[in-house]
Amino acid sequence: MSERLQKALARAGYGSRRKLETMISEGRVSVNGSIAVLGTKIEKEDIVIFDGQPVPPAMLFEHARLVIAYHKPEGEVCTRNDPEGRATIFDRLPKISQGRWIAVGRLDINTSGLILLTTDGELANRLMHPSSEIDREYLVRVHGDVTEEQLERLMDGVNLDDGSARFTDIVRHPEADPDRRNQWFYVALMEGRNREVRRLWESQGLQVNRLKRVRYGCIFLPSFLKQGHFVELGQKEVDDLGKLVELPSLPIPKMTPQESKDVRRRLSKKSAFRKPMRTAMKRTMSPRRPSDRGH
Repeated sequence: MSERLQKALARAGYGSRRKLETMISEGRVSVNGSIAVLGTKIEKEDIVIFDGQPVPPAMLFEHARLVIAYHKPEGEVCTRNDPEGRATIFDRLPKISQGRWIAVGRLDINTSGLILLTTDGELANRLMHPSSEIDREYLVRVHGDVTEEQLERLMDGVNLDDGSARFTDIVRHPEADPDRRNQWFYVALMEGRNREVRRLWESQGLQVNRLKRVRYGCIFLPSFLKQGHFVELGQKEVDDLGKLVELPSLPIPKMTPQESKDVRRRLSKKSAFRKPMRTAMKRTMSPRRPSDRGH
């Protein structure tokens, strides 16, 4: 059974389909000794070379999906290699025998919190694509006097340099003191544009001095997960992510003994990634205690 080259490479973890289409057009992939072109299809017996390195056939045709949640601290960047020599999130991740980790979106160097990483390029691409409308939730500390009129404008939409933007939800932290200059909020939005949360607040003359992502789609940042640590998602959580973007269920790949040792901890049947939610406007958000967690 043949399959499109970019689809097989995406599943193997070499990038999103769109990015791989560009790489194929640049002549970076060959099949059976010939430079591949867009539309090339492959079968299990074909020899695929990517950037001068052979791609194991099992990677191209194995239908499996691995996802981990990483708690990014401030000061780390989300690029695979940083020209300035700064620490990256990939420095702390477990080594895997097949494929590579693909980050589902990014957080800037001054933002902490949840980053999902997967070996499935198609899953990563769909979760990030604006058409999927996957919401992200953040815990944010804002410096300044925040009025109800400002919150309404942020919900209705404001014009930024790269177009209109808005929060789909804003919930004032239940323990916030309105008389203090620093206010805590939970906010949600459907996009992942560069510094979008910070720029939205700045459009109202307010400054964000702490920002932490606490949810991506249906996955919450587990309360037990310390900064700089990661945890593997269970089969149910991986399937739930796939359902968000209309992808079929795939098994979690079997790990080598070393990979299992690196991961250290698997989830029990009671998932730490799903928390009870309380009603707040149209969407819901789970309350947390920022004063207790040192955010």
